[in-house]
Amino acid sequence: MGTTITNNPPRPEPKALASAVEQLAARFGNRLVTSQAVREQHGHTTTWLLNQPPDGVVMAQETADIQDVVRICAKNRVPVIAFGTGTSLEGQVNAPAGGICIDLRDMNKVLAVHAEDLDCVIQPGVTRKALNEHLRDQGLFFPIDPGADASLGGMASTRASGTNAVRYGTMRDSVLALKVVRGDGEIITTGTRAKKSSAGYDLTHLFVGAEGTLGIISELTIRLRGIPETIAAGAVSFETVHGACQAVILAIQTGIPVARIELLNAAQVKACNAYSKLTLPETPLLLMEFHGSEIEVAEQSKAFGEIAKECGGGDFSWTTRPEDRTKLWQARHDAYWSVKALRTGEGVGVVATDVCVPISRLADCVSETEDDLKRLNLLSPIVGHVGDGNFHCSLVCDVNDADEMARGEEFMHRLVERAQAMDGTCTGEHGIGQGKQKYLKAELGPEALDAMRALKKALDPHNIFNPGKIVPEA
Repeated sequence: MGTTITNNPPRPEPKALASAVEQLAARFGNRLVTSQAVREQHGHTTTWLLNQPPDGVVMAQETADIQDVVRICAKNRVPVIAFGTGTSLEGQVNAPAGGICIDLRDMNKVLAVHAEDLDCVIQPGVTRKALNEHLRDQGLFFPIDPGADASLGGMASTRASGTNAVRYGTMRDSVLALKVVRGDGEIITTGTRAKKSSAGYDLTHLFVGAEGTLGIISELTIRLRGIPETIAAGAVSFETVHGACQAVILAIQTGIPVARIELLNAAQVKACNAYSKLTLPETPLLLMEFHGSEIEVAEQSKAFGEIAKECGGGDFSWTTRPEDRTKLWQARHDAYWSVKALRTGEGVGVVATDVCVPISRLADCVSETEDDLKRLNLLSPIVGHVGDGNFHCSLVCDVNDADEMARGEEFMHRLVERAQAMDGTCTGEHGIGQGKQKYLKAELGPEALDAMRALKKALDPHNIFNPGKIVPEA
């Protein structure tokens, strides 16, 4: 699929770009790649936005590489785009003005683990799964799980969260400190390993969620957790989405310490059954996970089972067997691919989008969204990290069908407007990138956008860091 974004910043002067590429070639040799195929791999490929490739890709191996790319590009006024694993969903790695992409996948070292302090220091290319594999023998894990095996630098840049957010928070809560390459190639250190600080502006959280528009993260210090003694996973089916959401609300309000709580509507359960070869009842489903001691998870599971019954749920079956838990959660993680398999053909693709609302409005928001899908005759299974009010729609559309695309755009616009009218947000975890810029003004107001533009200009006066993202032009 490919929808053009109209907010495109100007490209650099051809002579300046040629000069930058020549200097980068002299510095990096064959680690500067300009082939069309590699450049397109580093444009946006995972959603409905048109692929906009950079003019070249530098494979960084150390912080000095990032600094040198930034210095050369800054001197020539050439854009710089950081790239982790490319799993972002709102055009964050597109290059609308061309420029140079810095691929950080080779910066994948775990630099230090401080088990006694529950933190570690890593390079930005370390992926979530690789980090947890490294930590496993020390009884530690990193809990933020967005589904994709994303890089930690990318997860910080998009302020990612995921299935464990209801208990462990988001990347905002997990990053203690950063080292960031600023516009002149020098390094900003935003904090220390201390668990709290009142020292000056909170620069760490300024860069967490900035999507690479203010600088490029070269090192992260992140919080870790101890692997729970017992992990129990369970599933319960409901007659209606409203009943499932009410069970979530009651579980949160009564203080049950749920680690994960995921909603799949009937359409998503049907897709998962077909793709993952499951036999779940094809009605709204909640997937749960509880962490703690054996006694604690048993008590938590029993308490939730009682709430589920009150809300029209069936029997709540749960297990502590790792292979059973893995099968359930793998099906959840494969939800996008299960939706993609529902419909094939040239031009058919999946538009993944998300919103987040206060937990008390969740049932209304999901139910009204399902009503919209029926009215517009659209296929969009719903899945969500509903413990914090966040849910996702995976809209299946044919880009060659103008009428279907128009109905799809109407649906997504109404979804965001509904969430914002309920004091929610246009995105709980996908970020703004290119795709959701048009909703920021309504959500935060023009004054907030002016403040963002002022920050951008102060930290990136020549607009070289990931231009055309987050804040729309005034």
